[in-house]
Amino acid sequence: MDESGFSLVPCIPYGWQPIGTYLEIPTRSSKRLNVLGFLSRRQGLHAYTSEQTITSEVVSHCIDTFFADVELPTVIVVDQAPIHTSQSIYEMKAEWAERGITLFELPSYSPHLNLIERLWQFMKYQWIEMSAYWGWSSLVEYVERVLKAYGDDYVINFS
Repeated sequence: MDESGFSLVPCIPYGWQPIGTYLEIPTRSSKRLNVLGFLSRRQGLHAYTSEQTITSEVVSHCIDTFFADVELPTVIVVDQAPIHTSQSIYEMKAEWAERGITLFELPSYSPHLNLIERLWQFMKYQWIEMSAYWGWSSLVEYVERVLKAYGDDYVINFS
């Protein structure tokens, strides 16, 4: 489980164009589309998008919603972000444990161990189309399209 944000400021680590030509990318300040995601190698992706800030209460609600009926023991991998280690999350751990849900906290500074970090990286640096930055509705459409088509049209090989 992890969260990420998308805005009209592009993530472009490098670029290429022929000598003498210029590629212009319009940028502007914008709202932020926040995504809370749960990624499993077998079960696919469950995601929640919102323009509001993702808080511990939102995380707790999403865990309760996405994992309402758990048949097998379920481990949710989380990083050390404050919204994952807050008092309200710790207060829910016992209830979740009774339902077969365990939160596994990764060590600090180890995002490479959380599979969903790769998804955010692919979405921001590889899969995004330049047209996503044309306006807010284009960006929201892009993010929601990738989230819905993940596993079919958008695939990551975790081997």
